[in-house]
Parts: sequence; C-alpha cells; structure tokens
Amino acid sequence: MTKPKVLIIEEFDNERLLEKSLRQHGYEAATLRLQALNLLEVINSLQPDVAVLNLYSPGDKVLKMVLDINQNHSIPVVMFAEDQQTDTINKVIKAGVSAYIVDGLEPKRIKSIVEIAIARFKEQQALKEELKKTKTQLEDRKHIDRAKAILIKSQGYSEDEAYRALRKLAMDRKMSLGDMAKNVIAMAELFR
Repeated sequence: MTKPKVLIIEEFDNERLLEKSLRQHGYEAATLRLQALNLLEVINSLQPDVAVLNLYSPGDKVLKMVLDINQNHSIPVVMFAEDQQTDTINKVIKAGVSAYIVDGLEPKRIKSIVEIAIARFKEQQALKEELKKTKTQLEDRKHIDRAKAILIKSQGYSEDEAYRALRKLAMDRKMSLGDMAKNVIAMAELFR
C-alpha cells in the first residue's frame, strides 16, 4: 500500500512540526512556504492526496487558491489557522476547506484531523456525485416525457406505445433513453 501524500503549506517557521508528525504516522509529506507560491502548479506537479495549510489567517488570495483547488483537483484541504472570526470561518467553508482548525496544532491530533478531513471529503464527494446523478435523471425524465408527447402528437401513439417506441430506438442505437429523447426533441424542432 502506498503512503498517502500530503502537501503542507506553511506561513510560520515552526521547524516543520506538521511534516514530522505526519511522517511519523506513515504519510509522505512535503513542506513549502506560502510566500510567492502558485499552489495550483505545485498541486499539478506533486499530485498530493491532501493539502494542509498552516496560516495566521486565510486571506482572499489563499481562499481563491483553495476554491481553485476544489474546482480543478479533487483533494481535501485542511487548514490550521489562528483566525477565529465568524466571517473568516464562513469564507473558508464557502471555499471548500474540509477541516478548519483554530489554535489546534498539536502533534498528537494531526493524524486524526487529517483522516477525518479525508473521510469527510470523500463523503461530500459521494453526495455531490449522487446529486449530479439525480439531476441528470430528472433532466432525462423531462426529456423523455417531452419526447413521448411529441410521438403521441405526431404518430398518434398511446403513452405506452410512445415509451416503447422511444425505448426501442434507444436500444437499437445503443443510446441511453435520455439521449434518444433529446434526439427526438431535436428532430421535432428541426421539422417545425
């Protein structure tokens, strides 16, 4: 089994406390300083499993980087910070940080914090996928109903006959029912 890779971004000079602690717990860790860092390029090249940021306060630039990470890479982000302002916490949550820990950089807790963030991130990803799948199914259902209505009106089919015809077309062409329904709708719009 390969060791999980953790990219640590430090704003403080704390003798690589995070890196040492994570290495002791079986992680492969690399620490970089925050200043003048293009985090997206670093993540592209290192391909970490987790990003951990240790900052005083996450500014707008850092929050933008975190948002970019969430949009371009599917990895959890853990943030240790000193800032406990409600406004900051709300911004951090909106940016997609998996765990925001205030005043909590204790070596004995780091492993469990990272593991909980990873598990929580995976659960959120599963929920996002389920939501995406459900939205697609709903859209397909709308297209299928519209295509059936077109077939009923243009061919004089009953609702069952229209559905069976649509399903047969989809199977014959090795397409999903939703895609076939979109094709029927597109064809009907062409002949208007």
